[in-house]
Amino acid sequence: MKDVILRGRNLNKKYKKKGHDHIAAEDINFELYRGECLAIVGESGCGKSTLAKMIMNLETVDSGQIILEHQDITNLRGKKLNHVYQEIQMVFQDAIGSFNPKMTIGDSILEYICSLCSVSKKNREEKLDELLTLVGLPIEFKHRYPHQLSGGQCQRAAIARALSSHPKVLVFDEATSALDVSVQAQVIQLLKRMREELNISYIFITHDLALVSHFCDRVIVMRSGKIVEEGLVDEVLNAPQSDYTKLLLSSIL
Repeated sequence: MKDVILRGRNLNKKYKKKGHDHIAAEDINFELYRGECLAIVGESGCGKSTLAKMIMNLETVDSGQIILEHQDITNLRGKKLNHVYQEIQMVFQDAIGSFNPKMTIGDSILEYICSLCSVSKKNREEKLDELLTLVGLPIEFKHRYPHQLSGGQCQRAAIARALSSHPKVLVFDEATSALDVSVQAQVIQLLKRMREELNISYIFITHDLALVSHFCDRVIVMRSGKIVEEGLVDEVLNAPQSDYTKLLLSSIL
């Protein structure tokens, strides 16, 4: 039996827009297995980014549960949430914007190390250097500011920051969509290698089905806040059952 590391149960979220309810997530159920990459796909506004934010407690859950291993992490706050962030981290689409422009890349990562990791003060710099090396960045880049790095370099730095707490789960919200194709390929190869070496589980939110086809194990297809299809990547992409999935696939051909 596969080991479930993260699960969502009957998740619901709606917003008020101009006096009307906008449903961002309706009765969402999912499971993420240890060491796998689960894709969540769909067109803009389908609710996939809202789901990611609920998982990370960046959005409150109206009803339902998010369970990390055996702990209910739904709508946690304070020290309890800080402990969860040692186990699960997120990498955003706008890597440069996710860093404080007044801090060097090194200082931003050290801030994470200090707040989330039990690393002694004398070993923090060594930990920083190890993280930069792991993601393929020169150690001297720790003295640079975000605007002094390219998009791909900054995304690698964001991944290094996310890895600082040795998380069990990484959530990627369109984390490669803004990159050039060649840079995107380099980042994907990095993620593949890290997954093999560190046995991390990924939730990969994207609209790029071609990327999903050779990077992810299973896929969830969302439309208007609902899951319309899910399964192994090869099965869903080669023999889709939902008309909406067929439409998505036809749009990239």
